[in-house]
Amino acid sequence: MVENSRGAGPLVGVVRESAEGERRVALVPKVVSSLVGKGVRVVVEAGAGLGALIPDELYVDAGAEIGDPWSADVVVKVAPPSESEVGKLASGTTLIGFLAPRNADTVIPALAAAGVQAFAVEAIPRISRAQVMDALSSQANVAGYKAVLLAASESTRFFPMLTTAAGTVKPATVLVLGVGVAGLQALATAKRLGARPTGYDVRPEVADQVRSVGAQWLDLGIDAAGEGGYARELTEDERAQQQAALEKAIATFDVVITTALVPGRPAPRLVTAAAASAMKPGSVIVDLAGETGGNCELTEPGRTVVKNDVTICSPLNLPATMPEHASELYSKNVSALLELMLDESGAFAPDFSDEVLEKSCVTRNVPTTEKADA
Repeated sequence: MVENSRGAGPLVGVVRESAEGERRVALVPKVVSSLVGKGVRVVVEAGAGLGALIPDELYVDAGAEIGDPWSADVVVKVAPPSESEVGKLASGTTLIGFLAPRNADTVIPALAAAGVQAFAVEAIPRISRAQVMDALSSQANVAGYKAVLLAASESTRFFPMLTTAAGTVKPATVLVLGVGVAGLQALATAKRLGARPTGYDVRPEVADQVRSVGAQWLDLGIDAAGEGGYARELTEDERAQQQAALEKAIATFDVVITTALVPGRPAPRLVTAAAASAMKPGSVIVDLAGETGGNCELTEPGRTVVKNDVTICSPLNLPATMPEHASELYSKNVSALLELMLDESGAFAPDFSDEVLEKSCVTRNVPTTEKADA
């Protein structure tokens, strides 16, 4: 560990992301300045912010040092660490970041074996006081916004209604499947661009939220509300009912954006090959669930393909394509979580009786005395 000589606060390390295409950074200078003002020392890896167009000089101006972040007390990241990055973490280090705790190939066992205390931002409970720490929601907002821009770019039609000397062009119709944070942002963005948006979800209680952003609600008569704001997995009968109804509805839309996820499971298939093929030529499907298999049967994760004259896009890690604002939002999430781990004197002392810390901690360092008591 690098000795922290400035007060009781921890030394926080900000690393340069190594994952392909990852341009975000875990802390931006404005937030670094705030943390430094609270007695936290920050060391930033050279070039950590370059993907988000933040030069090292701005971190120095904010009170950070440029150096080795891996030997800090607390290391903050965006993407899960690679095998080589786990090897850089000393036993007793605390790691904060996206850690994909529910994935089959999760990095959690490697972190536990290395003696690293890890907090997964995906596991932060969705309760009112934790909203400022909810990185899933902040990044989903970015993804929902960018998905609509991608659809508009790929579409062969205008989004808004246009009245010209040559006649009137009707507005595009946009269907968003899955109305979580990303879905609501997609509906709102489509509305801003002049399209006629419609939202669908198996949780009927979100209908009012859909209408609140100026969109219509597609009611298929299915209720599959689950825990933590997510949908539960449908039964076979419900899945068949939904598929039949969606196939008819999808064919009437110019654009379909899918965002449906079930934690720890493959993404539900909402758009069958038959439904996609029934759409008008020139229509667009943007599948935001590609990283867990996709909501569309014809999705090829990470690629844009054209099948039966319908364009199917499955972008991966859309928030990284807007690194400036995505980093700014994520940085605020991380700093709020980090500040929750500080005691009244500013020392790093996570209180695991706190629901947020208890549930987000996926590997924990247990003191020797506590092990003996056990």
